[in-house]
Amino acid sequence: MLRALLIGNGQTPQAEFLKPLAQAADWVLAADGGADRALAAGVTPDAIIGDLDSVSARAKQCVRPENLIFVDNQNNTDLEKALDFLLARGCRHVTLTGFMGGRLDFTLGNFLSVFPYAKKMQLTFAGPGWKIYPVEHARRFACHPGTRVSLIPLKTCRGVTISGLKYPLKNALLPFGKTGRTLSNQTTGKAFTVSLRSGFLFVYAEE
Repeated sequence: MLRALLIGNGQTPQAEFLKPLAQAADWVLAADGGADRALAAGVTPDAIIGDLDSVSARAKQCVRPENLIFVDNQNNTDLEKALDFLLARGCRHVTLTGFMGGRLDFTLGNFLSVFPYAKKMQLTFAGPGWKIYPVEHARRFACHPGTRVSLIPLKTCRGVTISGLKYPLKNALLPFGKTGRTLSNQTTGKAFTVSLRSGFLFVYAEE
């Protein structure tokens, strides 16, 4: 199954972090000025997408003309443009990096805008030492024992069951805005699972 790495124009990923992600991907896509961030870390994207208002002329020259994808739509973000593009091409596994840092409103908007895509794609936000997984139904995660894990409900979540953590839950209710029960949990083995009957949450896991 096609796996993509999507690079945004946020906090600059370091080469030692970004290059392994690029090597593991079948397709490296940069969202607008994310192309310059990628090039600065020694990664050349396969394509660049967005309204192309923040990408440099140099970065544009690093991809074939047909892979410089202009989307003239001011009603969605470059992240949404990129996810729409990948979804239309059958990509179901996407790692996102470079979508935080700088303006806080952009960071929050980027995290929240993936909600409509979570039921259609397996998405992972990745940064040095951490990952954030949007979960709407169920997901299993590989891990190391003793990893810190937190669940953050973005809607009221019902029927939440977690296993493989020091403090498990079974068919629990997690109200929106209440995180006291689900912060700073800890893995007990090499995998853990999170499932929910309804709602939407982020799973934060350190590495």
